[in-house]
Amino acid sequence: MINILFIGDIFGEPGRRALERLLPRLRDGLEVDLVVANGENAAGGLGLTARLARELWGCGVDVITTGNHVWKQRDLLPMLDEEDRVLRPANYPAGTPGHGHALVQAAGVKIGVVNLQGRVYMNELDDPFRCLDGLLAGPLAGAAIVVVDMHAEASSEKQALAWHVDGQVAAVVGTHTHVQTADEKILPGGTAFITDLGFTGPHRSVIGMDPKAAIERFLSQRPLRFKVAKGDTRLQGALVKVDESVGQAVEITRLNQAME
Repeated sequence: MINILFIGDIFGEPGRRALERLLPRLRDGLEVDLVVANGENAAGGLGLTARLARELWGCGVDVITTGNHVWKQRDLLPMLDEEDRVLRPANYPAGTPGHGHALVQAAGVKIGVVNLQGRVYMNELDDPFRCLDGLLAGPLAGAAIVVVDMHAEASSEKQALAWHVDGQVAAVVGTHTHVQTADEKILPGGTAFITDLGFTGPHRSVIGMDPKAAIERFLSQRPLRFKVAKGDTRLQGALVKVDESVGQAVEITRLNQAME
């Protein structure tokens, strides 16, 4: 069995501290072979910098996925081209800087990691369904295991994508909404699925933001500055056990770990 740990959106400094403190013991205690974490909110809740990407790797993350905030921090752009351990959504148009998938080795097994972004209530990117079809038939055809971070707003879009590739990939995990869902399951073909992993950061908040600042944005309808919240810091995600012989999941367990 290959154990893959997926970590929900890392939000600001509290999320990074939770990762630093909790991930090493989770890797050891759960016998984790590969860690995939969404890092697009690591820099103050908006984007990721090259320095922070290195910090996440140092905490034990193997592959960093992103989403719609990937372009917020300009200094990340050179790293996106140089490093396939930091992904941007694969369904950006051809010629976009960076990589949308990676092939990594874990426990002697070749694993493909794909980052996609939804289109419902989000930017009109290329079709994530057909993009994934192309990757599975092309550059990822030789991978023993394939896993997908579907960064999307609509639950229906995430669920539909998982059913679309059921049996072809080991896991489709949703990110972006920062609200962990309780629908983790194994689909009939052997694909593990959860609509949203949740987020790693301060949960005494409005999806990571200070509640007062969030309320004022709604009351005033002005684009006021985000402020990262404090308190009740948690690491959220899911552990997926995969049978490497068939590339399909046998178990998915939701994680919601408080930082002591």
